[in-house]
Amino acid sequence: MTITTPEPKLTTPRPPAPLDFAWLEVTGFCNEECDHCYADSGPQGTHGKMTADNWRSVLDQLAAMGTKNVQFIGGEPTLYPHLGDLIIYARGKGLAVEVFSNMTYITPALWDVFKSTGTSLATSYYSDQADQHDAVTQHRGSHRKTRANVTKALELGIPIRGGVVTTRPGQRAAEALQDLISLGVEEVGGDRMRAFGRASRGVAPKVADLCGHCAHEKCAILPDGSVVPCVLGRFMPVGNVLDSPLADIWASDRLAEALATIERECDTAQSCTPPQFLPMCGPCQPCVPSVGHCDPPGAPTP
Repeated sequence: MTITTPEPKLTTPRPPAPLDFAWLEVTGFCNEECDHCYADSGPQGTHGKMTADNWRSVLDQLAAMGTKNVQFIGGEPTLYPHLGDLIIYARGKGLAVEVFSNMTYITPALWDVFKSTGTSLATSYYSDQADQHDAVTQHRGSHRKTRANVTKALELGIPIRGGVVTTRPGQRAAEALQDLISLGVEEVGGDRMRAFGRASRGVAPKVADLCGHCAHEKCAILPDGSVVPCVLGRFMPVGNVLDSPLADIWASDRLAEALATIERECDTAQSCTPPQFLPMCGPCQPCVPSVGHCDPPGAPTP
């Protein structure tokens, strides 16, 4: 009797999907302490293990991978001492840059960098009334500072988006949205509070609470170097840039498994990613005030 040995199956490495966008969370330090913060950042936060050179290496790798857009976030990124240098470096690599800031602390030097490099801005705004906004941020005077700097950005011709998150009953979220539009902010989105970070009130995060588009052409890199599917999916690390090249992490089985889990468990995903977190939405087009139906249920709409 002849025994036939089956030929070994040839396996082809999974080709890396395009990585078009990356959140770069350069710090966990923030001068505000919003009670719904998905990152649980605040005055006790730190800049983490990533050095400025580490971030420059990440920018080199993103450019080599063909990434088009990065968004510097925190914490409050304007409190990170090397933000201006990193913006200039990123622009030199051909990356489009947006900074998501609470707009309460912007130095003259940063305004110059924003203007000279063509950097875009985005911010959160919670009410047209100062007391309500400040109650959310837990930072007295934050409404006044944010509103003044939104106006300054518009006067300087710096593109700026706004996002309004509904966090509590009676919040004048719709009025906040209209207030931003009245100032001249042309792109304003809304979202409901999501159960991550401080907003979870101690409840373990669930994949099903994500929007469903995490790791689709995007990822986030945290202050400790961790790579996660998105800023909300930080409980699903897939690697660390301090240990492995980003391209290897992006093409890894861990990333593929995380993506499969998200696709399987987010069967009721919204039709678009919350617009206050992204300067681009995927897989659909950018959300603008005229496309109110694109916002998740429970969010204020224009």
